[in-house]
Amino acid sequence: MKVLQRLAVLVMLCLPSLAQALPDDLGQQLLKGSWTEREQLASTLASSPDALSLKAAQLWLDGELFVLKSSKQLVLSVKEDKRYRVTDLVSGADLGLHKKRAIKKVPLNNKLRGLLRTTLSLQNLQSPNKDLRREAIENLLGDTSAESLALLNQVQQQEQNTDLQALIATGLAVDALESGTPQEQIKAAQQLGDSNHPVAAQALLAQQANTDDQALLAAINKSLADIEQRRRFYGAIENTFFGLSLGSVLLLSAIGLAITFGVMGVINMAHGEMIMLGAYTTFVVQSLLPDHIGASLFISLPLAFLVAGATGVLIERTVIRHLYGRPLETLLATFGVSLILQQAVRSIFSPLNQSVITPEWMSGSIVINEMLSLTVNRVVVIGFSLAVFLGLLFVLKYTRAGLSMRAVTQNRAMASSMGIRTGQVDALTFGLGSGIAGIAGVALSQLTNVGPNLGQNYIIDSFMVVVFGGVGNLWGTFVAAMGLGIVNKFIEPWAGAVIAKILVLVFIILFIQKRPRGLFALKGRAIES
Repeated sequence: MKVLQRLAVLVMLCLPSLAQALPDDLGQQLLKGSWTEREQLASTLASSPDALSLKAAQLWLDGELFVLKSSKQLVLSVKEDKRYRVTDLVSGADLGLHKKRAIKKVPLNNKLRGLLRTTLSLQNLQSPNKDLRREAIENLLGDTSAESLALLNQVQQQEQNTDLQALIATGLAVDALESGTPQEQIKAAQQLGDSNHPVAAQALLAQQANTDDQALLAAINKSLADIEQRRRFYGAIENTFFGLSLGSVLLLSAIGLAITFGVMGVINMAHGEMIMLGAYTTFVVQSLLPDHIGASLFISLPLAFLVAGATGVLIERTVIRHLYGRPLETLLATFGVSLILQQAVRSIFSPLNQSVITPEWMSGSIVINEMLSLTVNRVVVIGFSLAVFLGLLFVLKYTRAGLSMRAVTQNRAMASSMGIRTGQVDALTFGLGSGIAGIAGVALSQLTNVGPNLGQNYIIDSFMVVVFGGVGNLWGTFVAAMGLGIVNKFIEPWAGAVIAKILVLVFIILFIQKRPRGLFALKGRAIES
């Protein structure tokens, strides 16, 4: 660390209560000053306890600090069409729209960038915010200067959080591995073997290539083997998580098809378009409520169910009811309906994909450790799919409508003779299956872009899940969806996404040759006939 950085550290440690206001001519100094003068200003801003000075330093580091040439004010700038909306940094006042040549970005080079990053990190080490302290420690892990090491030692004694203590210990061990005595190097190599942080493996690999000490090499090799073993273990957990996420998507897209196919024996090629309608419902609700993204998602769920369900009932009443007992003709008719729905969406919303915003509470990741993190949106989708599955089981088992559906599934003629109106049950079943596909579209809108072909990406996989699990059997659909999702994600790393899908398809074909009724056979009209 250079002299100016040392001075900044001393100012931060010795004068933590010093408050500094931004000088009136700071913008002029940043634009016209020499690089040495800018380094002095960077040290002063980044080491100041004043919130505004720290904000200016962070914006400078991020390349988002500008100067309005006419008044030399420090400003923020956001592009609007061909002009820039300018806001005063100090007061927050809107300074109007300006052309690009009216503002200038504050100059920044690699030396300044390193100075700002290091000094801000040192400042954040004293923050009560755990995330800021973690970020500061992460920035210092690669800095082996005496001042940084002294600060890490000091912070290690003060830090109460065990995770951050381990992170600091990793940074100190990296330094010991590079510059310690032979005994200290061996001890550091052993200590780094217990760390999950990427810098530990990097330091061990670097030292492995630069040493001839056999005892140290043995310690390094053992630590690298331990790290690799944990990496494979956490990689398996991550693959399982992504497999469950894919399985949840398959479950949501196939579960409605399972009850439709099981009760009615209809091959519905328009099922994917019900998913698409649910996704577009989410897009429309967000467009109407741009300031309430979180609430719009909850509003979209019942609306998507109603829109897709009503469309399903309309299709059943106008098309499918005339084709019962002719599965090939229902396949062709519903395929035609799917084309009509796709074209209608293209005409209304354009053929381009639409982006749906993910609410803040579904953004980010749950960090288990440096080797494993779980994305929040996928965790929510997994929980949501389980809730939908359990809710559907409840409906089928404990409601009158569900009892009627099960009766029609098992023996349509007997159910009709007992007074059950099978035509109404067919319409209700088709509407329910389509409605569930609609809320599947809401979930999918949080994982991918919304477009006219969204449903086509899942219709074939949905049929594979239904056939593999057993036609009309919800538990079979659940097991098949989760199983195929996990297997697919474990095959992908070494076979690729396309080959993985082909291998799964071949497996299902071979499996159906042995068990034509799927994993869990269900007695119903499709089987009886």
